[in-house]
Amino acid sequence: MDFTFTEEQQAAVEAAKAVFADVAPDGVPSPALTPGAVADDFDRPLWARLAGSDLLSLVLAEEHGGAGLDTIALCLVLREAARVLARVPLLEHCATAMAVQAHGSPELAAALLPGAGRGTLVLTAAAHGRSGHDPAELAVTARREGDGWILDGTQTAVPWAQSADWIAVPAHTGEAEAVLALVPRTAEGLALAEQVSTSGERLAELALDGVRVAPTHLIDVPDAWERLRQLLATGTCALALGLGEGVLTMTSQYTSKREQFGFPVATFQAVAVQAADRYIDLRAMEATLWQAAWRLDAATGGAGGPLPSSGDVAVAKIWASEGVRRVVQTAQHLHGGFGADTDYPLHRYHAWAKQLELQLGPAAAHEEALGDLLAAHPLA
Repeated sequence: MDFTFTEEQQAAVEAAKAVFADVAPDGVPSPALTPGAVADDFDRPLWARLAGSDLLSLVLAEEHGGAGLDTIALCLVLREAARVLARVPLLEHCATAMAVQAHGSPELAAALLPGAGRGTLVLTAAAHGRSGHDPAELAVTARREGDGWILDGTQTAVPWAQSADWIAVPAHTGEAEAVLALVPRTAEGLALAEQVSTSGERLAELALDGVRVAPTHLIDVPDAWERLRQLLATGTCALALGLGEGVLTMTSQYTSKREQFGFPVATFQAVAVQAADRYIDLRAMEATLWQAAWRLDAATGGAGGPLPSSGDVAVAKIWASEGVRRVVQTAQHLHGGFGADTDYPLHRYHAWAKQLELQLGPAAAHEEALGDLLAAHPLA
């Protein structure tokens, strides 16, 4: 087997590194010192640079102005974004675009994807349900009326909703399969209530009261929502990995310079052992991430496994949630009081890590889901 990335995937990484090279993690007020959101909007200049480097169209087909790359390429770019805490809806935007491309009507794809690739349209997804613990598709009902659909319900913690042009909303019809509706932010009957994430970024509670959706804007293909959910969870794992690697690098640099008793603290056995444990966490996060991303791409080509791809995603999210928490906690410990200084960026990484740990379910939720899959698909 060849586990190296393709030339196209490596080129995407280099382009991402160039775009993110000048991004400062402390470019907005500290979430520890700000009572509300740290900013009203995401980083629009950075968004424009991502669009100019063709990174927003990375996963789109050539017919929509894209490069036609895959989930692995997207995760590689997300990994670089998280190293610098890039304040852009890259994950939600690209994952939603992939869902529209794979399952949406030709009219919907033509209306959204060219603008999404150029960055002139911003997409996001409502994936947390009413409370963050219940399935998101159960939080909204969809019923037919005339030649369209009517949506009613509430979704909470929708990322970047105030800045997005279109929101992907999962809903249930009372039948087995969930549907996925693409709703404009300005739709009549849609209201946004302010929420703030652990990282200090704006979220929104999305209330839908009789929101009408055209039939071409509703995706009723089986598993369309489930695939989008898995894409979002896998992308969250990529963000957690990039953040963790950035934090471990920061910690290594600090402990190599900080001296006690005339020696760098990095030379002390207790410090070295803790750092080594966190390095192992990151490598496990990496291995499970690429397995999940590969399964998502392979599933479209018919490649199977002993469990559905949701099993690989669950394993990756378990490692990501637990691993990123341990990495930032160890980093805070090895930095001492300096790690809590709001003039030093480590506390921002800690806040973002907590958000990523819980986003789309903590480790315990995915352990339960994995147990259900193992019970339903005996491996022996």
